[in-house]
Amino acid sequence: MGAGNGSELSEFFLEGLTDDPQLQPIFFALFFLIYAITMVRNLGLLAIIVFSPRLHTPMYFFLSSLSFTDFCYSSVTVPKMLMGFFSGCQTISFSGCVVQTSCFVIFAVTEFFLLASMAYDCYVGICNPLLYHIIMSPRFCLQLVAASYAVGLMNMVVLMSTTFYLTFCKSHAITHYFCDIPPLLKLSCSDTQILQLLLFACGGLMCLCP
Repeated sequence: MGAGNGSELSEFFLEGLTDDPQLQPIFFALFFLIYAITMVRNLGLLAIIVFSPRLHTPMYFFLSSLSFTDFCYSSVTVPKMLMGFFSGCQTISFSGCVVQTSCFVIFAVTEFFLLASMAYDCYVGICNPLLYHIIMSPRFCLQLVAASYAVGLMNMVVLMSTTFYLTFCKSHAITHYFCDIPPLLKLSCSDTQILQLLLFACGGLMCLCP
């Protein structure tokens, strides 16, 4: 992957939410507060569930898995955005962009399937209460969580293997506050038709599979 003149592309510029120096401290304080509340909530909930034997049930197992995933999901994008507001440096290295996009895809897809698993848990509890503990055994719950992460990992491999083999020659400025596939497609001078079809296919399968 390279730039239009054949040189190696080493970094991207994140345009972010604003380039106004007067607004950046306000955005930093606002999003730092939201991020801190989110982290305390997720980690606190996770700790309560882990250290409370009475909460070791399928419902709370899925809830703790969702809290951990949400913690990782938020931590992939928000700290870099806060750093940009604080320092004014809005650049991200190519390798950093790869890692950020990959982790974002994994945790976004995993969270989607964890929510589907929680919905199935509620369905079994309501429709088959007598068989609930047999169907939702600890092993089956663990398999559902592992499958959610496996699907997220597979989505990441498929999408990343095509996204970062594109040639970016139009610009190095990403019109977003983090690295994501749609903004990257706008910068590519390669044929993105296959990748767009993959995005639609993955999105369609995610809607149908749960």
